[in-house]
Amino acid sequence: MKLIYQNMLSFLIVILTTLGIILYSVTSTSTTWEYNRTYKSLESYAGNLEKIALKTDPNTGEIHNITGDNIRTVEQVLSERNVQFAVFDYKNNQVYPAHPNNVKLHLKKSYWNKLKQGKTIRNIQKPEGTEGNPQLSKKGDISYVYVLTPWFQNGKLVAAVWAGSDVSELQTNIGEINSRLYFALLISLLAAIILSFLLSRYQVNRINRLRSATRRVANNDFSVQIESKNRDELDDLADDFNKMVKSLEASDKEIKRQEQRRKEFMADASHEMRTPLTTINGLLEGLAYDAIPEESKGQSIELMRNETNRLIRLVNENLDYEKIRTNQITLARREFDANVPLRDITSQLKKKAEESNDKLILETPEDKLMTYADYDRFVQVMFNIMQNSIQFTNDGEVVVTGYRADDRHASIFTIEDTGIGMSEDQVKNIWDRYYKADPSRKNRKYGESGLGLSIVHQLIENHGGEIDVKSKLDKGTTFTVTFFDDGYEHTADGK
Repeated sequence: MKLIYQNMLSFLIVILTTLGIILYSVTSTSTTWEYNRTYKSLESYAGNLEKIALKTDPNTGEIHNITGDNIRTVEQVLSERNVQFAVFDYKNNQVYPAHPNNVKLHLKKSYWNKLKQGKTIRNIQKPEGTEGNPQLSKKGDISYVYVLTPWFQNGKLVAAVWAGSDVSELQTNIGEINSRLYFALLISLLAAIILSFLLSRYQVNRINRLRSATRRVANNDFSVQIESKNRDELDDLADDFNKMVKSLEASDKEIKRQEQRRKEFMADASHEMRTPLTTINGLLEGLAYDAIPEESKGQSIELMRNETNRLIRLVNENLDYEKIRTNQITLARREFDANVPLRDITSQLKKKAEESNDKLILETPEDKLMTYADYDRFVQVMFNIMQNSIQFTNDGEVVVTGYRADDRHASIFTIEDTGIGMSEDQVKNIWDRYYKADPSRKNRKYGESGLGLSIVHQLIENHGGEIDVKSKLDKGTTFTVTFFDDGYEHTADGK
């Protein structure tokens, strides 16, 4: 079933249930109200009849003023309301209207006992019963609504009056009220159907708008945005959808960018591998055919060893990055003096710095510089950054500084160079896999794979630390690395 019809059916069920309850309540209330109004009117007529008809003989105590003429006069006055009376004396004998055969008619004993207690009786007389009223027995096909009221004098029951009215008028009034209610119900039902259709179509249109947008996104159209007025859950869904589209768009761009980087890397790696493989193959052929002089064979073997190590480094960097990225390595963090590995790294890179005519300067406290990290990974991070700074610096300086920041419970290291620097766009992409800031740097001097800084960034994140880079073209670059103490790892909110 279509959603629009489901919504319409739901609305109609709720509306019909509500209208049914209201209709039942109103018809019941109106019927009860009509009967109560009639009962009160009859009680009022009986009371007025008492005032004009009830007179007793002070000597005998008998009622002598209740005559047929008096009561018929009252009945004629109330003829438009079809009101009739019957009167019973204190002995429960009907004195009006008189039975044509002088038969004494009486009220039920249960009724008479209630009248003695001063109670007024309200009831409906069906056509099959006359309740002791011979006049009504001639109209056996008519129902009456009636009251029985007691007449007291000096605390004694002296008479009782039966006042009744044909229910046809009452039923006519009730029927007219019900007819109007049913007409109102019909109008309400038609209005409910129209309104439920309009409301359902409005909601379904909003959902269809989401469906249409979803199909566009499925077709790689990420420009779609759904208007939201923040009114209800559907608008909240639209907001979430817009956020999802933006996220998908960003992911799609990132995937395409990474794919482009991968292609570039494959091209670079192929080029990088082709050269050493060609060199190795040529040297092997030369050795196989004794084309290389005896005095040059040692040099050739050394060259093949260097080219082989270069190929191994290319493969290992990729494998290393994947293990780090997927958390397949376990960090054995401990506290150690960072001066020791920093001095070793400086010694290892000193020759490389001299080849570029650079000064490699280490500035750390003379006493211990306690740092909490995985020792081997700390060496890997600092070695990669320092080597990177040397590669991009000629005739300049690379200054490595380390110090404690006790207020942050951390050890902080900065590697500042005076090299070629980077633009803002290049800084934004520096941590990306396979990224090289400048295509012209795709040579051995400036790194072989573009994975070094990606590995550094991932390792720092795994440590719960921070790494920041600031750079300006032709001005140099500064890396700042922070390792937090045990129990103070960096969190998403920077605390």
